[in-house]
Amino acid sequence: MDLSSQFSSHLAPFSPGFQRLLGLPYERAEQVRNVCPDLSHEVLVARRHARVRPALDPVDGTANFVHGIPLVAVSLGLLQAGKQVLGVVDLPILDERYAAVEAGGAVNRAGRIGVRQTRGLSEAIVSIGDYAVGPESAEKNRARYALTIGLAEQVQRVRMLGSAAIDLVWVAEGKLDACVMLANKPWDTAAGVAIAREAGALVVDLDGSPHTASSYATIAMAPGIADAVLALVQEATQAKQ
Repeated sequence: MDLSSQFSSHLAPFSPGFQRLLGLPYERAEQVRNVCPDLSHEVLVARRHARVRPALDPVDGTANFVHGIPLVAVSLGLLQAGKQVLGVVDLPILDERYAAVEAGGAVNRAGRIGVRQTRGLSEAIVSIGDYAVGPESAEKNRARYALTIGLAEQVQRVRMLGSAAIDLVWVAEGKLDACVMLANKPWDTAAGVAIAREAGALVVDLDGSPHTASSYATIAMAPGIADAVLALVQEATQAKQ
């Protein structure tokens, strides 16, 4: 799949090196630095052309990678005025790739993908973001613990995958029915949000507004359970504020 030519209108302001990233096999995360060294790990590189900027994480799921867990992704998104308009997520160990462009749908290696038509929380598998760690983690995790308990009482299963990009593309593909992250780091989420949205997921902030680069939280859901998931998340977070 020649993603560079398909997305050429979005990529025009950027260097050939950046454009070539979309065609890489991503067998090793180091290739990102070799092809376009000005895009460093977990950094948004601001390009002022038409308010468009790339968002890159060469190794999303770093702890997984260090411990030999294969849930690792290379995540490359494009933001226009804060909105996620393009995304490519590569899972090099699992040999899978996902991509989407605004108004163009979402695909993986096999073709078009879409969210599951889940109708109730009891049928849903929901992933959650990592717990905070370190000296101040207890306070930061109060809402996360409440969320975990609330989900466990109502959904089929709760998962913690350790990669925001995988959380989002697996909602897009229908492996998950929702993912909830009480955080938003655009280098982790931009590509996955674009893909999930184009696959039919509702992707919102904590208050239910459409997700952007400046959102507080990242919540992606199959439409059939969106109201129930969002209500549960809001209840958990408000109770622990």
